[in-house]
Amino acid sequence: MGIDRRRLFAAMAGAGAFGATSEARSMPAREAAPRAELDAVSLGLRPNAPDDQSQTLQRAIEQAAAARAVLRLPPGFYRAGALRLPPYSAISGVAGATRIVMAGGPSIMWASGSDHVTVTGLVLDGAGIPLPERRGLLHVAQGRSIRVADCEIVNSGRNGLTLESVEGEVTANTISGGDAAIFSNDARGLKIAGNTIRGAGNGGILVWRSAPGDDGTLIVDNRVEGVMNKAGGSGEWGNAINVFRADNVIVRGNRIRNAAFSAVRGNAASNLQIVGNTCTGLGEVALYAEFGFEGAVIANNIVDGAALGVSVTNFDKGGRLAVVQGNLIRNLVGRRPPGTDPNDSAGIGIGIEADTAVTGNVVENAPYAGIAAGWGAYLRDVAITSNVIRRADFGITVSVAPGAGAAVIADNMISDVRSGAIVGMEWKKPVTGDLSKDGAARFAQLSIAGNRVR
Repeated sequence: MGIDRRRLFAAMAGAGAFGATSEARSMPAREAAPRAELDAVSLGLRPNAPDDQSQTLQRAIEQAAAARAVLRLPPGFYRAGALRLPPYSAISGVAGATRIVMAGGPSIMWASGSDHVTVTGLVLDGAGIPLPERRGLLHVAQGRSIRVADCEIVNSGRNGLTLESVEGEVTANTISGGDAAIFSNDARGLKIAGNTIRGAGNGGILVWRSAPGDDGTLIVDNRVEGVMNKAGGSGEWGNAINVFRADNVIVRGNRIRNAAFSAVRGNAASNLQIVGNTCTGLGEVALYAEFGFEGAVIANNIVDGAALGVSVTNFDKGGRLAVVQGNLIRNLVGRRPPGTDPNDSAGIGIGIEADTAVTGNVVENAPYAGIAAGWGAYLRDVAITSNVIRRADFGITVSVAPGAGAAVIADNMISDVRSGAIVGMEWKKPVTGDLSKDGAARFAQLSIAGNRVR
């Protein structure tokens, strides 16, 4: 049978196309082409003009978003406010040199229901103009693929940045002053990383939910300094990082210095990880898991200077289930901030209550106790093993009050304690001798063995 040349060429072409398709499938996907850019000056904006340029800048933002282009703002200052960011808004300036000064409105910039919004390289200056409750100088609600990066946010009359039901990332920004630096509520997949926060009035980074549930925000590698407590209260304000009703949040690698209350405070936040943070100069409990939570890992942190190092508490409210491991805690003080309950304990390295393993920690210079297990009847199933405790009044205290549950205290190194290495307590009252010496035979719920005291 003769060869049909047209069929042969068609078959060869098909084989070539198949090979090209297979090769394309095996190659990594190429990055999307860079977005086009629009110069804001060419659209009528005037750097360093003294008048309000809100309308001009709003038109430029909308024109760039419609074109899927980046709006470039050259160095200079621009007076504007109440700027709405539609979907695909992308505004970029020269970091530290492009300043938008608030001229009015509930926020300097805001978005609601807008996806794919990017704000980079801007200085947002709130000029101290008061904002509504929980409002941010930059305020974003109900958005996905939100990116705020390399910006400075200063002089806000409320929060620096407020995010409501947002997915995206907040990275490498500097936020100074205001009420809360970053406030997130009901996040949908958020990363807060590499930011510097200084001098917040009532909170550094707040990750909250309207009702308890999965959140999963990553709070990593931030620097938070000088958080105050202007609103008062007994600990709901004045924290460097506060996680409230938000489950599965990771707080890792942050440097926290000088907060009125806690470095990291988890309230009703289950499966919270507080890992590898360095925390100094705290007014109250440095690392806190409290109220109705189930599950916390507090590991490999450094705490130097606080009223209490680590607290895993409120078994009476359902707070339970934790690992406290590998932390270095030292130089605690025997007092709490003004306004807190004077009956609350201070000067404790680690305090725990229920279903918790405490292992491999080092505690030094605790005015009251290195480790305190239980509070009255609120003690259940704790293991305190292989810790080093130096220079404390009591090395380890354990509740032996009526109703208190089981504890294992084994293989710890305890040195230079003044009032006893291991002592049974009824609430705040010592009611036993040193259990490391005379044993705990009369307390069937306690297992005490292998501890070295010197």
